[in-house]
Amino acid sequence: MATAELQTYTFKGKDRRGKPTQGEIRGPSLAMAKAQLRRQGVNASSVRKKAKPLFSGSKPIKPADISVFTRQMATMMKAGVPLVQSFEIVAEGIEKESMRDLINTIKDDVASGLSFGNSLRKHPRFFDDLFCSLVEAGENAGALETMLDRIATYKEKTESLKAKVRKALTYPAAVLVVGFIVMAILLIRVIPQFASTFSNFGGDLPAFTLFVLGLSEFAQAHWLKILAGLLVAGYVIKNLHQRSETFATAVDRYSLKIPIVGNILYEGVIARFSRTLSTTFAAGVPLVDALTSVAGASGNAVYKEVILKVRDDVTTGLQLNAALKNTDMFPVMLLQMASIGEESGALDEMLAKAADHYEESVDNQVDNLTTLLEPMIMAVLGVLVGGMLIAMYLPIFKLGAVI
Repeated sequence: MATAELQTYTFKGKDRRGKPTQGEIRGPSLAMAKAQLRRQGVNASSVRKKAKPLFSGSKPIKPADISVFTRQMATMMKAGVPLVQSFEIVAEGIEKESMRDLINTIKDDVASGLSFGNSLRKHPRFFDDLFCSLVEAGENAGALETMLDRIATYKEKTESLKAKVRKALTYPAAVLVVGFIVMAILLIRVIPQFASTFSNFGGDLPAFTLFVLGLSEFAQAHWLKILAGLLVAGYVIKNLHQRSETFATAVDRYSLKIPIVGNILYEGVIARFSRTLSTTFAAGVPLVDALTSVAGASGNAVYKEVILKVRDDVTTGLQLNAALKNTDMFPVMLLQMASIGEESGALDEMLAKAADHYEESVDNQVDNLTTLLEPMIMAVLGVLVGGMLIAMYLPIFKLGAVI
């Protein structure tokens, strides 16, 4: 039976001593909220559903919010604070309303007798199967505080890695978008002013100038269509990547072949694979089950298929390092670390060291990429923008010959 969604109500009334009181209370319905107030000794004169702000919508919950929540819960649990009380303390310190509501919903489920893991599974949008499985493993082993600390470290490492990869992709994209906007303004607003001057010029215009003027006329006539086409194309590509495995695999495969950026994406996937497998294996999850979770958390459709193939090979009795080597998709260093880890019985530690290495490598490559791209992008923008300005001034340079 599904649990009713909790709502927030505001109330005014008097407490047991007859003093005026007001505040907020959560409940599945108005009647249940009033019943809770009566049990607390509040004689409510007004209980209303809390109105949502008209223009300030609730901010969406981001993976970074889940990472912070996990770390705070781990800290509370390690300090000996009971689970339900830990939820209350963490929720009070959260400013984002949507995240606070999520924590309170989970708290209410746990307080009603549901396990922490099952409470999280009711919110798959924010807590994936890997997260829930690790929490359940901690609950079953009676070491929830230790497991939460391990999950928090894992989430912090993976979010940090994602941020580095995003930085590698966002910086050049942002600069190119700004350059595109500047060029559009020049073509649509600035160059037409030169065109009206050139119409009475009385001489033949250079071919380069004619080309830029033609480009400007095309941009003026079709800029709305071009903008709409770009927005539609972006929307279609995003949806295809989410819904079509074939398309997602193709995009992820070709993205790994992009010069410089492709290697950053590749090592990012390897780091995420190593970190996730190390965390799940250290939590006591069987290797085959751990590989299933790792495949879903790989972040790359190509490597998701590869990891599932590794899982199938391990199921047949093959060692992990041999199964990884058979795919020819993993670096030699990772294969050697996995081999040493299996032989020494410290696979999780060796994989964690491999993850540290590749995360540091990604960090260094992102810094190098930023340093390398800055002059290159400036040079490209300079050529494009400067080229259009030169095209407009070429006829002026010839003005003396015409006169």
